[in-house]
Amino acid sequence: MARPAHDYARVDKHVPVTRRAETADPYSPVMILLSLIATLGILFYAQFLLNPRNRGDLLPYTLVIVAEVILVTHALLSMWTILSGRKSPREFSFHEAKRLMFDKKAIKAAGLTDNPELWPVLLDGKKTDIDVFITVYGEDIEKIRATATAALAIRGKHRTWILDDGRSDDVKAMADEIGCYYIRRLSSNGAKAGNINHALSIAKGDFFVILDADFVPKPEFLVETVPFFVNSNVAFVQTPQTYGNLVNLVSRGAGYMQAVFYKFVQPGRNHFNAAFSVGTNVIYRRAAVNDIGGIYTDSKSEDVWTSLVLHERGWKTIYIPKTLAIGDAPETIEAYTKQQLRWATGGFEILLTHNPLSPKRKLTMDQRLMYLVTATHYLTGIAPGILLVVPALEVFFDLRPVNLDITWQTWLLFYAGFYLMQIVLAFYTLGSFRWEVLMLAAVSFPIYISALWNALVKKEQKWHVTGSKAKAQSPFNFMIPQVLVFVFLVTTSIVSVWRDLGNSQLSLATAWSITNTFILGAFMIVAIKENWHINHPPKNLVADPVEYLVDDEPVARRTTVIVPPELADELGVPELTAAKRTATPTHDSDTTDAAGVEQDSDQKEAAAK
Repeated sequence: MARPAHDYARVDKHVPVTRRAETADPYSPVMILLSLIATLGILFYAQFLLNPRNRGDLLPYTLVIVAEVILVTHALLSMWTILSGRKSPREFSFHEAKRLMFDKKAIKAAGLTDNPELWPVLLDGKKTDIDVFITVYGEDIEKIRATATAALAIRGKHRTWILDDGRSDDVKAMADEIGCYYIRRLSSNGAKAGNINHALSIAKGDFFVILDADFVPKPEFLVETVPFFVNSNVAFVQTPQTYGNLVNLVSRGAGYMQAVFYKFVQPGRNHFNAAFSVGTNVIYRRAAVNDIGGIYTDSKSEDVWTSLVLHERGWKTIYIPKTLAIGDAPETIEAYTKQQLRWATGGFEILLTHNPLSPKRKLTMDQRLMYLVTATHYLTGIAPGILLVVPALEVFFDLRPVNLDITWQTWLLFYAGFYLMQIVLAFYTLGSFRWEVLMLAAVSFPIYISALWNALVKKEQKWHVTGSKAKAQSPFNFMIPQVLVFVFLVTTSIVSVWRDLGNSQLSLATAWSITNTFILGAFMIVAIKENWHINHPPKNLVADPVEYLVDDEPVARRTTVIVPPELADELGVPELTAAKRTATPTHDSDTTDAAGVEQDSDQKEAAAK
């Protein structure tokens, strides 16, 4: 039986933030205590490393210091951020705006009681126009359909638009079928950011939601986000990326890897007005985006860059740790590699071209530190690669990071005080130890080294989507460095074990090498299995019909949409319903009218007359 792409009725057992976790207080006394103990562990380990009496040979000691300073600094800043997030961003003004969001008497008088997706949205007593943008670039059409259908059912009057940079006639026909507006452009300049900016030249809402094609929104998306905008200084409200496809080691590792960030770090950044957009499941104030000249287009990490520019202009941003859309994590090594490469390159670009510590940046000191953490975050992914070299230096050259007076038990005590507490903290956050996270964190350093190089040489990044329907390539095409490192570690471990047998004593270098070999080996096994499945796809597989659920209730597929008179006047198009539309696809135009019908040159000339 084919697994539904998105099924809210069953997703809780997969996603890192479950409904039970959402209703529980993440800042419980136990969580705060663990954070404080972890902080002490970090400090004790740092003191141990920096003590001159413990210093060993220069080269391995320098490598350890460089790697661990990166890790310790980020761990301390993360603890600080986490412990700063106790206060909820929902103040009295939010709750009051939420209470007054819908005029129940007017809704009943208009006969719309049973059509919550048509209820006019009131903000500060005024009707508000909202657009929902679904960015599309070659994803599977059924994923797009699921997202669009759920978007149409969001409570509160809004317009749902499919922004198709994949220029697919099938997607256009599907949009026409279910009643979405459709926009296609000829060029792909600016990638996703350019796609959104182009849509903003057509759609005229006061606020706009951005959803990736594989993120299915819940009906209450607007109800839980729009009331924040009663504060006129709020630029956007971001919600978490939660995943419903944690079905293999790669997707689980990629999904759970972000759980601590979305549950604790992003809420903490609210305290410093430094929460940033992650590109999907977010709603923007149009006036704020207009203030900075549109979504940032000079980087494939348009979300973080747009947030940075908004903060420099003095806008306020809000993050709420409430799952309002469920999407797909990368399921293959290829997809994971491309995703991380794009994200990391964007972070390093900020560090190298827009350093937050520069006096030119109009940021508060808190914001400078938060963006410095963001820009250098992926250095923590390079650190494990640096540490892989240290055992080999001892095995082959008898060079040690600490002096011979330090026993391996003493080293392990301080080492565990740092790393073990990080694992305990993650264990408490996720509900169990996720070794998939450890595996991906240990093997991703070649990706981040490549990203740093891309940022240094300003290499243009190609746009890749998580849900692309293109045929998967062999994972070994994307992990040649990991394969070479694995061969090196196997060799080092064999030599190290042989040496220890001769000395009749197990060394820390041997234990370290064997541990790293097993972690890289696990990744090799994942790649071999994935490669086998790519080369041996299931035959004669008939997919069962897929029913997409939202809060355990089937989403109705509406087939008509009426262009409001005021919108028709504004955009110069007649009132149409989906059933009456006729659409003849043309590929020589980057103009699409509000009803989703592309205009050729004759049509545009007639419309102008």
